[in-house]
Amino acid sequence: MRIAVIGLGKIGLPLAVQYAGLGHSVVGADINPDVVALVKDGREPFPGEHDLARRLTLAAESGVLQATVSTEDAVARSDAVVVAVPVIIGSGGEPDFSFMDGAVKAIGGAVHAGTLVCFETTVPIGTTRNRFSPAIEHRSGLVEGRDLFTVFSPERVLTGRVFSDLRRYPKLVGGLTPTGAARGCAFYESVLEFDPRPDLPRPNGVWDLGSAEAAEFAKLAETTYRDVNIALANTYAAYAESQGIDVYAVIEACNSQPYSHIHQPGVAVGGHCIPVYPHLYLSNDPTADLVRTARAVNDAVPARVVERLSTEIAGLAGKTVAVLGAAYRGGVKETAFSGVFPLVEALVDHGARAVVHDPLFSDEELLGLGLTAFHAGEPADAAIVQATHADYQDWGPDQVPGITCLIDGRAWTDPVRWPGVRHLVIGR
Repeated sequence: MRIAVIGLGKIGLPLAVQYAGLGHSVVGADINPDVVALVKDGREPFPGEHDLARRLTLAAESGVLQATVSTEDAVARSDAVVVAVPVIIGSGGEPDFSFMDGAVKAIGGAVHAGTLVCFETTVPIGTTRNRFSPAIEHRSGLVEGRDLFTVFSPERVLTGRVFSDLRRYPKLVGGLTPTGAARGCAFYESVLEFDPRPDLPRPNGVWDLGSAEAAEFAKLAETTYRDVNIALANTYAAYAESQGIDVYAVIEACNSQPYSHIHQPGVAVGGHCIPVYPHLYLSNDPTADLVRTARAVNDAVPARVVERLSTEIAGLAGKTVAVLGAAYRGGVKETAFSGVFPLVEALVDHGARAVVHDPLFSDEELLGLGLTAFHAGEPADAAIVQATHADYQDWGPDQVPGITCLIDGRAWTDPVRWPGVRHLVIGR
């Protein structure tokens, strides 16, 4: 099969490599010429994705994976098109389709009769049918369900473990027509392999949800659930702190019963998904006050943590506070909606000097993010653990000379390693 993957980011590139690894002829398109050059050369353009480097090198060297800056060229050469271009949110939480609209326009200008187009980017419910498909039809002159077959199939993977997640989770597909849905299911059955999952109500594999809208809804529902659940955990954590209760022991006890699935509290909810997709859901359902409140609860945690630190050390004015972790998640070099930014902002508002350490980022990269670099061994008055990087489990006062208080925002560090330091954890 000839497949085009539009967008060679942290989702699109592993997908392209996955398809090529099963023997399909794949051409990836990206607007960034540096990314395209690296892919052509078989070198990963970003670190942290398990097994991507090896698989990419094999695919590029064998010639089954090619890359181009021209979406039109990639689409014209393909029978199936998979779109993994970002839809972001604006300052008011509204969806920004500018990147995707550009990609859709290019697809419409090059698509030919019989092509299957699969959208994997998370979008508000109804977007595939009411925005993307009409735009492709208008530009191409093709008719959906007769000449053109469009489906929505959300990505359900986590960066850093994309290849294993592709095998682990059912692939959800929703078409605009029954014929399109059947073609979409057949496509994904040919490019993916699945692990046995006896815990599922039906066999692991490709699941037809009956409509594009249902597939769009499923993605928003599963990610919004996580945000709401984390907000509940953060609410419990704040109360536990006020009562001298260990919320982690409470959560562990609750989850020993099969009907309780409380998530872990944390200093921030970051990444491209969980803090973003509730806004996409709210764009469809503005009456969902529970979703809106959960977002507000999670957004408020960084300021609450800084306020707690200020109370513990009798004010932050003029003091140096090290934030440990710029990445939104441990082991992943990505800062999308990372808690580092609101933490630094809150620290500065309290008059502190905020410095940031992250083993995955150079000083220059941190500076480019508007952050001041901190190095192990430099003095600071306090620290906040923001990301679960493995390095921080080995840290102690030697890495932060002069420290009197550490707040662990992820329940990640061992208090035994911090003798003489007031070691606090969110939810304890």
